[in-house]
Amino acid sequence: MKLGAMLLSLSLLTPAAVGAEEMKMAVTTSFANSGLAEVLLPQIEADTGITVQLLIVGTGQALKLGEAGDVDAVLVHARAAEEAFVAAGHATHRREIMYNDFIIVGPSEDPAKAGAAETAAASLAAIAQAEATFVSRGDDSGTHKTEMALWNAAGVEPVGDWYKAVGAGMGAALNTASGLNAYILSDRASWLNFGNKGALALVFEGDPALFNQYAYLPVNPANHPHVKASAAATLETWLTSDTAKALIEGYTIDGQRLFTFNAVPQ
Repeated sequence: MKLGAMLLSLSLLTPAAVGAEEMKMAVTTSFANSGLAEVLLPQIEADTGITVQLLIVGTGQALKLGEAGDVDAVLVHARAAEEAFVAAGHATHRREIMYNDFIIVGPSEDPAKAGAAETAAASLAAIAQAEATFVSRGDDSGTHKTEMALWNAAGVEPVGDWYKAVGAGMGAALNTASGLNAYILSDRASWLNFGNKGALALVFEGDPALFNQYAYLPVNPANHPHVKASAAATLETWLTSDTAKALIEGYTIDGQRLFTFNAVPQ
């Protein structure tokens, strides 16, 4: 396993239950940065007896961990990559759990007039035209994949001194953008939970292209017999329960809901 991941264990949050079963799940940095994990993990252990260890990485690396059998399940947000992962036999199925959206954040004075655009692609095109500083995650995460799709839709190849690819998670990338007073694509949850906003503000939102779905993928035990398929199935049942819905939709910051529950049968 590549150890570039941050590891968040329930044992760091609450005393581990005696004899609790443990499982590992790779999740995106945007999910972890939202603060929702700290809400869900204690209740998961209380209800199921399962201690969930989170390996916090970008979507691309999370899927690689799943492919290698280094985790028991994956929770990510890049549908095309997820469907390819299932089609390749690395996961038994894909289960949608919740969604939010991406937003474009930038200097509050919005020098590129990105907020005046009618679409997200046009907003990025305005930033490129102005050569205003833009910070990219540059890490093959779900956020980065969405960003690159938007540049493609805008007909822009993001190159030049104005474009800063940092190869980092959402929190670190937002810190860089704050320090540079730069534009950045962020998921809404990470932005709302981000404490170092500086002079940054939300400048563009609302395009359907910014829809951000999170899905759960249990690693295929046919490929890796050691994975804890039973625990992964129990966790999926919990994540699609009324209890999970109440916690997910009840998690707010400054009165704003960070995620909407939409678990449906597959």
